[in-house]
Amino acid sequence: MSDAAPGSGATPAPGADAEPGVVPAPSEPRFEDALRELEELVGRLERGETGLEDALAAWERGEELVRFCLGKLDTAQGRIDELGNGPADAEPNT
Repeated sequence: MSDAAPGSGATPAPGADAEPGVVPAPSEPRFEDALRELEELVGRLERGETGLEDALAAWERGEELVRFCLGKLDTAQGRIDELGNGPADAEPNT
């Protein structure tokens, strides 16, 4: 299966929506793209738009996307925690 969001049409330029100074890995989807694909899969499953085999494949892909998104969120939380413990919050050594 492809990492691109289904029905997304044109592929944005690499790093087009990336944070300044952060370049995503070329083969790794962005969090937003993975979440969008997951939402589309859930919608198709909820509406019953797939047969059994396609539903199972969609469920498996959804599990992959959930793990990916949770990993990205955990990484972001770790970065936020690090920033919160940075020099601005440190107590002076007196």
